[in-house]
Amino acid sequence: MKIVMAIIKPFKLDEVRDALTAAGVHGLTVTEVKGYGRQKGHTEIYRGTEYAVNFLPKVKIEVAVADDQEDKVVQAITNAAKTGQIGDGKIFVYDLDHAVRIRTGETDAAAL
Repeated sequence: MKIVMAIIKPFKLDEVRDALTAAGVHGLTVTEVKGYGRQKGHTEIYRGTEYAVNFLPKVKIEVAVADDQEDKVVQAITNAAKTGQIGDGKIFVYDLDHAVRIRTGETDAAAL
């Protein structure tokens, strides 16, 4: 089992969710986060004063999937979140050792 974590632009969330649903993903976790990558933030002007925005708003999506779904899920996120502009985000994949569905007690792949 794997956890696929993606950091994307907030306005791409609905497109990514639709792509994941089409790829067979039945559940995901979404968190509003702030951060920066190569773009290192930007400057904005508010009421005539310029100020630096160092941490940009992003959305973190976490999905637990079976090993055989990993490539399909990563490709679905990549295609849906891509704008071609700097700051599109990143996808991280890491191992999931154990999962338990609290309601039924199902474990591992059955719990996903």
